[in-house]
Amino acid sequence: MSASLFKPVVHILASDALVRDALDVLLSSVGLGSIFYESPMEILAAAPALAGGCILLDIVLPETDGFEIQARLLQLGVTLPIIVITALDHVSAATRMTKAGALEILKKPYDDVVLLDTINKALALRSRADLEAKINNAMRRIGKLSPRERDILNGLVAGQSNKIIAYELSISVRTVEGHRARMMERLGVHRLAEAVSLAVIAKLAD
Repeated sequence: MSASLFKPVVHILASDALVRDALDVLLSSVGLGSIFYESPMEILAAAPALAGGCILLDIVLPETDGFEIQARLLQLGVTLPIIVITALDHVSAATRMTKAGALEILKKPYDDVVLLDTINKALALRSRADLEAKINNAMRRIGKLSPRERDILNGLVAGQSNKIIAYELSISVRTVEGHRARMMERLGVHRLAEAVSLAVIAKLAD
């Protein structure tokens, strides 16, 4: 199933077609998007694009195991929360995955409600991590501005024109324009809306 850009995404590595079909129906019923990978190589190949959601990973996989795939994903820079699915006789291996950073272990047969609660926990964790990353990025970029450039940005965030900003700071409109241009350059943006967005996001840290 192709995941919608507007739905939280659960990336699922499962070789069993019946399991994939059941999970597809379950996740769709609660408005969650899902992307399925039939083999370990598929999810490893997709690793650079795994930028949101969480991963549901069976510990028993063709020619390898979940622990190895988890390690490979971490090496490739994937930081999505991982939920491990395991049979009772693989609990010790799943515990190793938890120690390596997996969020949760679900033993087969798992309850659908428990599975969905765990997935929602993982998605919430990822959402917080994404927001913190955005805030840190905005603060880092705004930290490059000079005090005067910050004054200009604060005025623009407040919806003030260059003329009003110049009046309040007792400088010329041309000087405001110069500071504004350097501010945009230091922030690495091309549109005023992008600069304002960075300022608003950075304020979330207060």
